[in-house]
Amino acid sequence: MFSSPRHRALDDGDVREAGASDARSAIQAISGRRIAQMIETDGPGGAERMVAQLARGLVSVGCPSVVVVPAEGEGWIADQLAGSNVAIERVHLEGRTSVRCLGELAAVFRRHQIDLVHSHEFTMGVFGTWAARRAGLPHVITMHGGRYHATRGYRRLAMRTAVRFSGGVVAVSSEVGNVLSRDLRLPPGAVRVIPNGVLPAPRGQASVRQELGLAPTDRLVLSVGNLYEVKGHRYLLDALAEVAGAHPAVHVAIAGRGGEEPALRARAAALGIAHRVHLLGFRSDIGGLLAAANAFVLPSLSEGLPLALLEAMFSGLPIVATDVGEVRAVLEPDAGIVVPPADAAALAAAIARIMRDPDEAARLGKNAERRAAADFHFDRTLERYAALYAERLAAR
Repeated sequence: MFSSPRHRALDDGDVREAGASDARSAIQAISGRRIAQMIETDGPGGAERMVAQLARGLVSVGCPSVVVVPAEGEGWIADQLAGSNVAIERVHLEGRTSVRCLGELAAVFRRHQIDLVHSHEFTMGVFGTWAARRAGLPHVITMHGGRYHATRGYRRLAMRTAVRFSGGVVAVSSEVGNVLSRDLRLPPGAVRVIPNGVLPAPRGQASVRQELGLAPTDRLVLSVGNLYEVKGHRYLLDALAEVAGAHPAVHVAIAGRGGEEPALRARAAALGIAHRVHLLGFRSDIGGLLAAANAFVLPSLSEGLPLALLEAMFSGLPIVATDVGEVRAVLEPDAGIVVPPADAAALAAAIARIMRDPDEAARLGKNAERRAAADFHFDRTLERYAALYAERLAAR
């Protein structure tokens, strides 16, 4: 549940929002405490970005931080944190049931004199619970989305037990929180919502237009997200094909990598729009991409509260997004156009609407930027986590 009355109510009152009224004083309360952030994956994704952002933010307010990643990872998080004074530790997660991981985590906690452990997602949530419990340390779990925890009975039991021994779980959106409550049959108050926040992407040069050979009159629709089926990019390509006749200057650029790239290229060719579809791969210049775009589209089939959407809001772009996760609560009634997921025709109509009416597009973009600044700046996220950390440390 968000503090603003425009956000929709939660089911059954099971999920509570982290209080923010005394969050700034909580930052003072945790100053000097050593906090470990732990995640089971190490590639460019929303959860990984939040881990890196949290660790960097904690260092900036006087909390020495260490990030624990899989030894078999890509090294992406370490690259993001280069020069930040955040320590990186690697542990072995093979087998997902190995006691070796618990021993390695215990050694990390001792070596860095950790005061509190913050685990992200299922595997580290479970391993982190037992490692922190053995070390006598308070533990926080954040779930960013997805339902891996619910696909097997033993996973539901493991996650429910981890939540119990950790004193609750954090969800990044009320939708994610409600799903956790239902899947795990959690008692009221067991889930706390701390919405994701972002630091506005540095506004870069719009050089991608030249890179793609676009004319000044061409209109660029941007989507940011890894090329996975759940991101719904094929519906965006279908939507582009629908608007192509009436809007021959519209192009789509997708920033992200993943296994769906061959299928997307094949679909674009089959639709006769390959020359208008630009798969950019992984990009670190998101600010420049946003500066070059005329609109932002999130075509996902499932999300919690995606960071890419929040960055697009900060950029002031008009947004079209699917009704998944917390998207409707964030954008409606006047900060973007929300359409049903897996509906190419609705996506096409919304994109055409923005292209036809530049005044409406500008109004939606300005409203999105104001809302992002008010509700979704990373400083608020950091303050809310600081309040939770202070609470758990005091309880210890």
